[in-house]
Amino acid sequence: MAEETFSELGKIEAVRQLFAGIGFEQNDNCILKIGKDAGSVINASVVMTEGIDFDFTYFPLKHLGYKAVIEATGEIYAAMAHPETLAVRLGISSRFDFGKIKELWEGMVSAARKHGHRSLSLDLLPSVNGLYICISATGTRANLTEKRRIQAKSMDLICISGNLGAAFMGMQILEKEKQKFLKRKTDRSQPDLSDHKIIIGEYLKPEINPSLVSQLEDAEIIPSYGYFVNRGLSDAVKRLVRDSGLGAKIYVERLPFASGTFDLGKQFDIDPISAAFNGGDDCRLLFTIPIGKHDRFRHDFQTFDIIGHLARPEVGAVLVTPEGVELPVTAQGWKK
Repeated sequence: MAEETFSELGKIEAVRQLFAGIGFEQNDNCILKIGKDAGSVINASVVMTEGIDFDFTYFPLKHLGYKAVIEATGEIYAAMAHPETLAVRLGISSRFDFGKIKELWEGMVSAARKHGHRSLSLDLLPSVNGLYICISATGTRANLTEKRRIQAKSMDLICISGNLGAAFMGMQILEKEKQKFLKRKTDRSQPDLSDHKIIIGEYLKPEINPSLVSQLEDAEIIPSYGYFVNRGLSDAVKRLVRDSGLGAKIYVERLPFASGTFDLGKQFDIDPISAAFNGGDDCRLLFTIPIGKHDRFRHDFQTFDIIGHLARPEVGAVLVTPEGVELPVTAQGWKK
C-alpha cells in the first residue's frame, strides 16, 4: 500500500489525523488560563535541525519526537515548574510522507503524556531541505515554591541528576557504525549494539523523572538555581556563576559516569571528563541546594550526585582535580 503524501491529505486533514485518538484536543493557540494565585508561567523552547541535531541514519523517528519534547520540558523542570502546554511546529521536506511524520508525532505525544502536558498544538510547514523541529513549552511554578526559595550562598551544594558524558559516547558509537555502514557496498546488515544499549539509550531516548519537582516541593527542598544540562556541564556551571554572582567548585572525583564510559573513552581517544563538560545531550538537571538541607537531600534524592559547591565570587568557575589543583572551567560560546 502506497504511503499517503501531504499533497493528498492536505495540512488540515493531516493535523486532524495526528490528533485523532491521542487523548489531547487540538489547541491552535495553546493558551492556558491560570488563576491569579497559581504562580508564574515559565516558557522554554527548542529548535532541532536535521544534520545538526540528529541523523536519520541511526535516529528512529519515534525516539526523536520523544527526545525533542524532553529537551523542551527539561527547561521547565529546571525552573521548578510543572509542564502544562506544548506548541510544536514541524518543517517538512518532500522526503517525508505522512506515515513518517505520524511516527515522529507518536513519540512527542508519548513524552507529552508522560510528563503531564495538558495542551498540545501543532503546525506543519514546508521545508526545502530535511526536517526541522521547533517546540515551545510552558509550565507553572507555584507561588509557595517561589516563597520558599532562599538566596544562594557560598557552600551551597551543586547537584546533578544522573551520569554525564554517556550521551556523547553513545553518539560516537552510532557515528562509528554509520561510517562502517556507508563503506559497505554489499553487506548492509544491522550491527549488534546490545553491549552498548544503555549508553546509546542515553543519547537516543533520554529520560527525566516526571515527579521530581513535586518530590522536591513535598520535601520542602527548593533549589536556589536550576539548569537543564544539555550543552555540557561547563555551560551550566558558567551560567550558574553568572546568574548567582558567586563562584563554583566542581570536583572531578565526584562526577558520575555510566558503566563502560571510560572503556569507550579509551576506544575513541576521548577523555570522559571532557565529554561530561563539553559533550552535550546529557539531558540532566543541575540544582543548587541549600547546605542546611544536605542530610535530607542525600537521604531522599539518592539519584542525585553532589558534585561541588558554590564558593566566593573571586573563585570563579573551577574544576578541582584529585590533587587539589583548580582549573578554570571553559565552555563553547563563552569568552573565557
